[in-house]
Amino acid sequence: MSAEATNPVSAAEAATTDVAVRRRGRARIDLRRLGRAALLGATAGPAPRDRLPDAIGHVAEAHRAQHPEADLGVLGRAYVLAESSHRGQFRKSGEAYITHPLAVTLILAELGAETTTLTASLLHDTVEDTEVTLDQVRREFGAEVAYLVDGVTKVEKIDYGAAAEPETFRKMLVATGSDVRVMSIKLADRLHNMRTLGVMRPEKQARIAKVTRDVLIPLAERLGVQALKTELEDLVFSILHPEEYETTRALVADHPDAAPALDAVAEQVAAVLREADIGAEVHVRPRHFVSVHRARLKRGELRGCDFGRLLVLVAEDADCYAVLGELHTCFTPVISEFKDFIAAPKFNLYQSLHTAVAAPDGAVAEVLIRTHRMHKVAEAGVVALGNPHVGQDQDAAAPGTDDGERVDPTRPGWLSRLLDWQQSAPDPDTFWSSLRADLAEDDEITVFRADGSVPGTISLPAGASCVDAAYAQHGEAAHACLGARVNGRLAPLSTVLGDGDTVQLLLAHDAVSGPSPEWLDHARTPAARIAITGWLRAHPESATPPAAPRDPRPPVSAPAERRAGAELHAEPVDGEPPAAARPAGCCTPVPPDEITGFRVRGGSVTVHRARCSAVDAMRGLGREPVTVRWGDTPQGRVTLVAESFGRPGLLADLTEAIAGFGAAVVSANVEPPSEQRVRHTYTLHLPDAAALGALMRAMRDVPGVYDVSRARHSGGLG
Repeated sequence: MSAEATNPVSAAEAATTDVAVRRRGRARIDLRRLGRAALLGATAGPAPRDRLPDAIGHVAEAHRAQHPEADLGVLGRAYVLAESSHRGQFRKSGEAYITHPLAVTLILAELGAETTTLTASLLHDTVEDTEVTLDQVRREFGAEVAYLVDGVTKVEKIDYGAAAEPETFRKMLVATGSDVRVMSIKLADRLHNMRTLGVMRPEKQARIAKVTRDVLIPLAERLGVQALKTELEDLVFSILHPEEYETTRALVADHPDAAPALDAVAEQVAAVLREADIGAEVHVRPRHFVSVHRARLKRGELRGCDFGRLLVLVAEDADCYAVLGELHTCFTPVISEFKDFIAAPKFNLYQSLHTAVAAPDGAVAEVLIRTHRMHKVAEAGVVALGNPHVGQDQDAAAPGTDDGERVDPTRPGWLSRLLDWQQSAPDPDTFWSSLRADLAEDDEITVFRADGSVPGTISLPAGASCVDAAYAQHGEAAHACLGARVNGRLAPLSTVLGDGDTVQLLLAHDAVSGPSPEWLDHARTPAARIAITGWLRAHPESATPPAAPRDPRPPVSAPAERRAGAELHAEPVDGEPPAAARPAGCCTPVPPDEITGFRVRGGSVTVHRARCSAVDAMRGLGREPVTVRWGDTPQGRVTLVAESFGRPGLLADLTEAIAGFGAAVVSANVEPPSEQRVRHTYTLHLPDAAALGALMRAMRDVPGVYDVSRARHSGGLG
């Protein structure tokens, strides 16, 4: 597939070259146009077999433009080794094979990759497809280049069979965990392969395109390499959805007014910024085909300005907000379109202000505002960050040395999660399906740990629950998780977490606890799902959890022996003799609670705790309170509610704690468990009501019990 046939933006870009605005270099890195033109000139067909394209000069030129002080000698040596080792090899298109590593290297050079990455890129297929060995690469170019080359080298299909592709990606991701430049080379490699995929059989094109869609494009998005991601999206779109692709391309061709409409708004924006004395460059960025397709599905009929966006580049962060203020003052802003990714960057390093404004003629244009540095990172992502190990002893830290594995200090949270769970994937199929599911998540959240551990944060995909947080923090020890406190409040494990939440995981003290099958309904991360599935397979008896907690002592629901409670005395009202007083069932007051009473039908007085909700209800009904007081008897009757997580032996431990204070159980009830949470209600006769606080603390100390409170159920008003 030729670049000219699949480039959705080149015509629109050519139409915007007359915009009267200041420019300082290209607003978008058009890798497709630059790469093909440099390698093959104006010819769209295959290069002659007897001539190699002189592309190393283009690579050097692109590299020097980004890194003026770069030493090009090592690139020359790498090119000589690559050209000689690949000599006599040809691609299916008929081109000499050396055109492929050269094209990949040119893509990375245009993105601003440093010399080590380009050297490894030139050599990335030598160990896999030629007689060159990894030891030879290490001797001639150093351990760092050898590590990058090894990271992108496929595993042998004769050893892994059908699992070769998943295991290759597993190996590559592990290598990326120590150096993200491994994945940079792989993404550029896949981009050039996708550009030339037209020579393959349709079924093979579709298979490669699906892997690119499910794995490589999400990785490009997460690594922030938008320049690669957008072109890969269009190439996949053209292969997997050819009819929609042609419809979209025809739609772009049928709107020649798109470029003039965007140019007109760009001129107005540039004039406003000049008048405000804000140094800025204004560029028109035509949408790529997939973006146009999505916009059409979202908005229906598209107009001129819908086929592109305006990009405003400034020098400093503060200038971004100054530009925003001017645009919102001089144009009508579309407030719903405003997003601030500078104050809150995306998890892939992306920073920018997004807004939309309506020009005086009614045209609405989306505007991106960012600094030149932000723009470079937005386009090239991790490639623009250069060597993550600058300042370290690179050879000493390289894999295979005595100092152990290198650690990339810039490793993003999602990559750390991926590396953790992939070790637990029992087979290539589980790894492959879990990888695709993980990469399908579009956003990331950060939650804070309440236990003061280091690190103090956990990175999770958006939509993750307490189950995911438990396995992210505790690994397989999370099997014993009973619940969580989210932002200080008790929450079930099914609770979906939000960005910035504080989470405290509660673990059981016994070693026999394990996850229930329902946890799989709440687990979003592969790490949690793999661990839960593995435990359930090893403990098949837990696949159908009991309907209620098993305990040698059965739950008590019938009233036990009744004993007299604490003495209550009601004062006479309107000269009537004192009425009999009894504690209310809704709050079961005991000495020395502050109390108040109300006359009820039959002439008796019901006594409530002063803060009982029924007191306000009685006052609202116009009932006058009756003065009541405690007698001298220290006994009391109280109803306690214990909230706990179900586990074997829990009821026995609770009743033992109650018996330790000499309290008699008048009645007890255990509700059926819900999400592993069990509610126990006890009505107790206390020989000394002053011991109530100590009794409640003892019950809270029982493993699995997270709260004990006085009954506050809604009872009758008398």
